[in-house]
Amino acid sequence: MNENPFVLIDRLAETHSLSVSEYQTLVLSETETLRTYAAQKADKIRRDIYGDSIYIRGLIEVSNVCRNDCYYCGIRASNRACDRYLLTDDQILSCCAEGYALGFRTFVMQGGEGGLPVARVCSIVTAIKTRYPDCAVTLSLGEYQTGDYQRMYDAGADRYLLRHETADKTHYQQLHPQTLSFDNRMRCLYDLKRIGFQVGCGFMVGSPYQTPACLAKDLAFIEAFRPDMCGIGPFIPQKDTPFRNFPAGSAHQTAYLLSLIRLIQPNILLPATTALGTILASGQALGIQSGANVIMPNLSPLSEREKYALYDNKRSAGTESAQNLADLKASMQALGYRIVTARGDIIHPSQSDGKVV
Repeated sequence: MNENPFVLIDRLAETHSLSVSEYQTLVLSETETLRTYAAQKADKIRRDIYGDSIYIRGLIEVSNVCRNDCYYCGIRASNRACDRYLLTDDQILSCCAEGYALGFRTFVMQGGEGGLPVARVCSIVTAIKTRYPDCAVTLSLGEYQTGDYQRMYDAGADRYLLRHETADKTHYQQLHPQTLSFDNRMRCLYDLKRIGFQVGCGFMVGSPYQTPACLAKDLAFIEAFRPDMCGIGPFIPQKDTPFRNFPAGSAHQTAYLLSLIRLIQPNILLPATTALGTILASGQALGIQSGANVIMPNLSPLSEREKYALYDNKRSAGTESAQNLADLKASMQALGYRIVTARGDIIHPSQSDGKVV
């Protein structure tokens, strides 16, 4: 007999661990009342650790050139309608200069896989760290060999974001061509962790063929892997992909899962993603109120932002734009939170009392 979901939420908030079947019960039991209950628990836990601080990262979408052909992604290799671009080193460094002046102390270089050779990635990272030694550099550039990740780390990169997309191997194969391997994706994540990166994983919510059992496996994977960061967002179809006619995921389910992830790992860095703000006008605020504590405004050149079309109608203006940081600060202040211009590293448990401080 399934346990009362409110009791499961209480136990998760206390022990930060459930079985896969219990996670599935929580996924299946989602209601507005349960979402609100989980969000209140998550917000309290997040405030106990991070206070009212919301960390910002300056997002630089360096390239939409990609060698992969993921069925859900608008910059997939076979999409001939995609207007490709690749930022120059000077453009990337110019984005960093603008971001630094605005107060950003973390820069996220995100791009399609294979767009930037490893040597160039390392050169850019070193240049950023030399110019801005008080800043963190996060990379989100896809799968590489172990030695390549080591080179990026040695060049000065601090963090690496690599969404696992789904923790269910069969589901992974339904979302990707045979050239992409679930096992290799996992190998990359564990390599990154072993090398010493602060590592982020993540998954789509409501993606084609996803089941409650898939989401339960995602939550169990996060519990086991213990990432430093986790980025989740609703699936949003893109008109030039094989998944163009599938329904979008739910902003409210995404927010509910954000709350559960906060309860699983209280100190995790959890973004309110662009996709959440795209599918629902108030999505960014909803994510923060559900336990998220990171926002990644876009620093990319205005001329290229619309070309990084992972999904349709992707937001890059308003509070999603770095240039509107004042509006973002005001909107967060109205919710009772405070934008912090700092590196925003994860806060680890105290060795003395076992509590997160």
